[in-house]
Amino acid sequence: MKSDYEINSAVEKYADMIRRICLLHLKNYHDTEDIFQTVFLKYFLYSDSFESDEHEKAWFIRITINACKDFLKSFYRRNVVPLDAIEEGEVLVSDEQSEVLEAVLSLPSKYKNVIYLFYYEGYTAVEIAKLLHKKDNTVYTLLARARNLLKDRLGGDDFE
Repeated sequence: MKSDYEINSAVEKYADMIRRICLLHLKNYHDTEDIFQTVFLKYFLYSDSFESDEHEKAWFIRITINACKDFLKSFYRRNVVPLDAIEEGEVLVSDEQSEVLEAVLSLPSKYKNVIYLFYYEGYTAVEIAKLLHKKDNTVYTLLARARNLLKDRLGGDDFE
């Protein structure tokens, strides 16, 4: 189990990243908060130490993605209809970013992950391959296909 200091430090470092990953997968603020808590509970109970800050960050990314996938596959998620599908007044992104965010959210999961890790977290394709347990060339291909899909959806040649 982790100390209060370790937990608080991890929350300060990784909270925004974890919420962004959750929003990409779940598209719902409340489910995002549930998974956020689940991820930090797993961190609290995780007894091993990390080799480095990068190792810890990679662990958080992997755990968050897996928790989101598990949630989306869960009985609860498939069989419960929210009372308010769209809650007015909750704005998570600015108007300028909403079109790009909608385009990224509409991508299949395999593309969302690589786009997020590459553009938002600054990982290289080789690092993403290690994180997602894929071959380097697979990640390059996924990035290229995702960029093409985004270019088509956003209607521009200047997208990079």
